[in-house]
Amino acid sequence: MKKLLLLVLILNLGAVAEGQTQKPKLVVGVIVDQMRQEYLSRFESRFGTDGFNKLTRDGYAFKNAHFNYVPTYTAPGHASVYTGSTPGIHGIIGNNWYNKELKDMVYCTDDKTQRTVGSSSARGEMSPHYLLSTTITDELRLFTKKQSKVVGVSIKDRGAIFPAGHLGEAYWYDKETGDFITSTYYKEKLPAWVEKFNNKKRADHYLSLVWEPLYDIKTYTASDPDKSKYEMPIGDRDAVFPYDLSKNKGNYESLAATPFGNDILAELALAAIEGEKLGKGEYTDFLSVSFSSTDYIGHDFGPYSIELEDTYLRLDKNIAQLIATLDQKVGKGNYVIFLTADHAVAEVPQYLIDNKVPAGYFTEDVEQKVEEILSSKYGEGDWVENFSNLQVFFNRALMLEKKVPLHEAQEFVAHYLMQLDGVAESYPAYAINWMDYGAEGIKGLLARGYHQKRSGDVLFSLQPGWFRSWDKTGTTHHSAFTYDTHVPMLWYGTGIKKGESYRYHPVTDIAPTLSMMLGIKLPSAATGQPILELLEE
Repeated sequence: MKKLLLLVLILNLGAVAEGQTQKPKLVVGVIVDQMRQEYLSRFESRFGTDGFNKLTRDGYAFKNAHFNYVPTYTAPGHASVYTGSTPGIHGIIGNNWYNKELKDMVYCTDDKTQRTVGSSSARGEMSPHYLLSTTITDELRLFTKKQSKVVGVSIKDRGAIFPAGHLGEAYWYDKETGDFITSTYYKEKLPAWVEKFNNKKRADHYLSLVWEPLYDIKTYTASDPDKSKYEMPIGDRDAVFPYDLSKNKGNYESLAATPFGNDILAELALAAIEGEKLGKGEYTDFLSVSFSSTDYIGHDFGPYSIELEDTYLRLDKNIAQLIATLDQKVGKGNYVIFLTADHAVAEVPQYLIDNKVPAGYFTEDVEQKVEEILSSKYGEGDWVENFSNLQVFFNRALMLEKKVPLHEAQEFVAHYLMQLDGVAESYPAYAINWMDYGAEGIKGLLARGYHQKRSGDVLFSLQPGWFRSWDKTGTTHHSAFTYDTHVPMLWYGTGIKKGESYRYHPVTDIAPTLSMMLGIKLPSAATGQPILELLEE
């Protein structure tokens, strides 16, 4: 009897070990552009059972996940999730930033050495060449000697390119043609499944529709009334339902700012699963899907609009369709999904002001004012080369010529900026550069977003509820505050137990966790840590 019990115990332990070491056939990374964590609870009763609620009910939900740096923009967000690092290391310090060598603004994925594949526009002249570290998808490709397939899809080029890394394939929406394209960095010709998808002219189909609420508009009680002075007007009309897209025929860019942009992207993701036979090979494959339309709609209408709520109710159906397809095509127990966001979003400041909540608009002409105070101290000159992303870039050549101490000038300007209404904190770059990478508070977030070669000479942060704008409608993101940093983190699928956690986790923990699950090397610059709640029994 004892021998029998021992044998049963050994077999059970073996089964547990096998379950723990089983690798998924497919990893699906879902990023919802501009999604707040609180949308999961605010819209929970409105979601169906097979989309977001299935991920939270049958998977593991981390309710206190945050971005741990500023600025909280789309490009740094995607790069940070997939590198397990922050802009101060991976180098993607914004969607656009001032290039000190070129003396000009650059876009995060621009690469004029590449050509568009799939259209005659210039929207495919892109690559990840500004990204300085490997991604989890790169490491998967390296580990399997490029046998694993990695596909990234998004409406936005940056939403497809950074998740696909340097070694995967990326496809994004051409706002001039309505087709999905890529770059010669990846391929010289579109694969057959993308060409087949483009031939369906789905963008034309969606631009023939009318966007109306899915349900009776009176049931959208989680949102403000449809007509709101805080929403951006649509041309010469108020932002109210319905929206007849047929009036935008041929205006393919307009599709992205409707929930149908998520629909067409979801269709492409399903076509990728089928066309690339993802999850069917010997090695783990990876599909990244970044839904961008939530961001465009959030910017235009704000987080309390019926338009936004309706977009998430529709996206819930896209998520349910994705899960159902994975169950059918890859098989239950053969895949892992993680879902997060690239940043969240602020309330419309004017909305807060009208409700007696501290907020404001920062409208100072910083470049001119800093130019004036530096000229008053050091003599006339073009002292400021650029002001962007709440950073001031000095004309260092002039400072060297005039023998102006750089650190002195940085500190002088940082002190001046603190006098401006709406500024919360301001630091000379030398202080940020010397700061501990793990520092707390806004200083720590600035430090993790500061790249010594790419960032400016003076960095500052606005007060909560403030952002730089002259328009009292619509909203944005970029700050160090929780309304921009707090995002969902959901895990579901192979080996993922049910549960939830309220412990703080930075999104930079996602890539290291996947490294441990897949038994592969960490991304080269990863600073995040594996999430033990998922990995330990």
